[in-house]
Amino acid sequence: MGKVSINVQKEFCEECSLALRRFIGKMDGVNSIDTESGSIVIDFDNARIMEKDILKITKESIEKLGYKIEEG
Repeated sequence: MGKVSINVQKEFCEECSLALRRFIGKMDGVNSIDTESGSIVIDFDNARIMEKDILKITKESIEKLGYKIEEG
C-alpha cells in the first residue's frame, strides 16, 4: 500500500473536486482519494500502480482544471 499527498494553491471548488474523485478514483489500484482543504491525498495499491504514475496523472489533471501545484 502507498499514499501520496499533493498540495494545491487553493481549495478545489465542489465540481472540480468531484471530477478529480471520479477520474482518479476509478484508476486501477486507487483505493481512495480525498480532495479536502487544498490538498489531495491518494491511497493506492503499489502492486497495481506505481507512485510516479499516480503523481504524473494527478498533477496533469489538476493543472487541466486550472489549479496550480505547490512545490516543496
